[in-house]
Amino acid sequence: MLLVRKIQEARQTIAALRGSRGARVGFVPTMGALHDGHLSLVRAARAETDVVVVSVFVNPTQFGPNEDFDRYPRDLDGDAALCEQANVDVLFAPRTGEMYHSGYATYVLQERYTEPFEGELRTGHFHGVCTVCAKLFNIVRPTVAYFGQKDYQQSVVIRRMVRDLNFDIEIRVCPIVREPDGLAMSSRNRYLSPEERSQAPAIYRGLCRAKELFDSGERRAAALIQAVRSTLQEAPLATVDYVAVVNPESLREVRRIESEAVILVAARFGQTRLLDNIRLSAK
Repeated sequence: MLLVRKIQEARQTIAALRGSRGARVGFVPTMGALHDGHLSLVRAARAETDVVVVSVFVNPTQFGPNEDFDRYPRDLDGDAALCEQANVDVLFAPRTGEMYHSGYATYVLQERYTEPFEGELRTGHFHGVCTVCAKLFNIVRPTVAYFGQKDYQQSVVIRRMVRDLNFDIEIRVCPIVREPDGLAMSSRNRYLSPEERSQAPAIYRGLCRAKELFDSGERRAAALIQAVRSTLQEAPLATVDYVAVVNPESLREVRRIESEAVILVAARFGQTRLLDNIRLSAK
């Protein structure tokens, strides 16, 4: 595995591996603190493409002024060891100044899809997500880029950006990887105290309870939302930011599910904010 820190070096290294025959490049963009959720994306890329590139970059532009940029877990040596074990070809780990030089002034702004939910609660978050993904796509030039379903709104936003800006990239969204008790794997899980960690699986239990109602014939969004909220009320440390039933493509909230929908949840346990979701299909 090659570890590169400079943009030009990354471009040259990946171009050489791509070769004159145009080998397929699989790309997994991350902020590091890798866990098995990230590694499931790497495994998918390894199985489906010829060259696997992982980026580790804690992107400052997607953090608000009172968020956890400074304390976000960083462990490049550990991440590199995991990538080596997973047979990654290139680990691209640029420093902040390499990605955002002095006087940097160009950003990607997306409307509509970024406005509700995370966009409403984290002003400027998707502004930074779209910008860094566009930059990474231009540097790596992947054939396929892999994202996790846990950050569902982000996956919709990135697919829309790729479509609207004519990036020649396939976006692959892979299933959520969970701990044995159902908690969605996340780098931020390590912030949880033991008591918070014991209560956090209530998010997934609520989603499962809602899915059971749906599978038994319930189609009213309000009833499914109440099932999630009532389950989270059983976890005293949980503070709910939102529970919403949305169209999988438009992210618009629906009152009644006619075919497919996604239930989105964001909840806090202490200072730790967790996201989860589940897809529903009447087919």
